Amino acid sequence: MTFTPKLVALDIDGTLFAAHENAGTVEETMTPRVYAAVQRAVDAGAQVVLATGRSTYGITGVWDLLNLPRNSDQVLTVASNGAVTFRYRPVEILSAVTFDASEVVRELMQHVPDAMVAVEEVGVGYRVNRHFPDGEITGQMQLQSVDELVAEPVTRVIIRDPDASAESFVELAERLGLHGTNYFIGWTAWLDLAPEGVSKASALAAVSGQLGVDQADVLAIGDGRNDSDMLRWAGRGVAMGQAVDEVKQAADDVTLSVYDDGVAVELEKWF
Repeated sequence: MTFTPKLVALDIDGTLFAAHENAGTVEETMTPRVYAAVQRAVDAGAQVVLATGRSTYGITGVWDLLNLPRNSDQVLTVASNGAVTFRYRPVEILSAVTFDASEVVRELMQHVPDAMVAVEEVGVGYRVNRHFPDGEITGQMQLQSVDELVAEPVTRVIIRDPDASAESFVELAERLGLHGTNYFIGWTAWLDLAPEGVSKASALAAVSGQLGVDQADVLAIGDGRNDSDMLRWAGRGVAMGQAVDEVKQAADDVTLSVYDDGVAVELEKWF
């Protein structure tokens, strides 16, 4: 047990915040134990990085809940499943990787023609073909046709079907192959498309290099399929207790669930 994390990468939804099962929303609160554990990591000198599928607009409030950064410091964030990285406070976009999503989106819409589609407007919100359920995405919303949404390169596309299941989206994604993109499937029928080769792991590798932290000294904690690459990449990758088996298999260890303060249980081992 000689491992000492110098960088702690934390997913948000289902990791810091409890998710409503089979829904696309979370409770925007964390327990006192989790809050205290994160503060001890910071006090010990570890770099804390939020690594999430959320857009920039939906992340700054989480830093505020953590009372980070302190004083005049800034913190680094991996957003949009790795397609965007930024500093805070204030928000300073460091990188935004885009891709042409037109072909894959049109192919998907042939199979789920009634799906909701959203593309990210970095730091602003989303352009959408239909309104998403309340609380699922944040920021300003602009209605457009699907063709308009994918007319130009984008950082991220969300495909959402409230009437389908996550399992059906897993099957659909595997059947189509989705060549030329990375895809991540959430706890509902939620498909996130990202540029090929871009993931939380690729962005976290860049952030770690910028901070001068070796891969072996990174602790990453997450619960979703979009965390699997990050958990494999980190020196120590830990899956939340409620994660699906494929995410647990990608990790070095499994902590308790988000409902049992799993993040705190892991961080208390080191801080």
